[in-house]
Amino acid sequence: MEEIVDSGIESEEFDINRDFEYSASKIMDIKSGKKYPACALSNFAPHPFVIDGVECSSMEGFLQSLKFKNPEMQKEVCKLVGFAAKSKGRNKKWDGTLWWQGKEVDRFDDEYQDLLDKAYEALSKNKGFRKALLASRQSVLTHSIGKRKPKDTILTKSEFCGRLTRLRSIIKYEQEKKEK
Repeated sequence: MEEIVDSGIESEEFDINRDFEYSASKIMDIKSGKKYPACALSNFAPHPFVIDGVECSSMEGFLQSLKFKNPEMQKEVCKLVGFAAKSKGRNKKWDGTLWWQGKEVDRFDDEYQDLLDKAYEALSKNKGFRKALLASRQSVLTHSIGKRKPKDTILTKSEFCGRLTRLRSIIKYEQEKKEK
């Protein structure tokens, strides 16, 4: 198993047993401007991870890098966090063709879904991200600002929230297994 890295986004004041703001509503809308842990689950959050030898500072940086054909430019975009990453890719036109390490990837193909799985699995090794996922407890994860149709976005609401929910289940299972 790869080393778990710390993102530095953890809230030291947050007590999972005392301060869980979402326990009553059971619905958590993931956004960068929300309270912890919702903000820490946003793709804008500064959770570093490595995929295929490329260092990424955030999931948003990775996602926006896929709009660039040049692998060196992708590496630079992968280093970006939050709005800086989003802005870099915002005006980049794309027609469903994305790129990773010089290879064309069809947005509408299973290969793209596999790449997303690989990226989120790499992200799941980040200590701060793992902590935030566990802090979301059993909340239904939503993303109200996300889009539904793959032709309109690089990551749909269901692609995003589904991966977070799956990873949370895996991490909880691993944690419970470890405690036995």
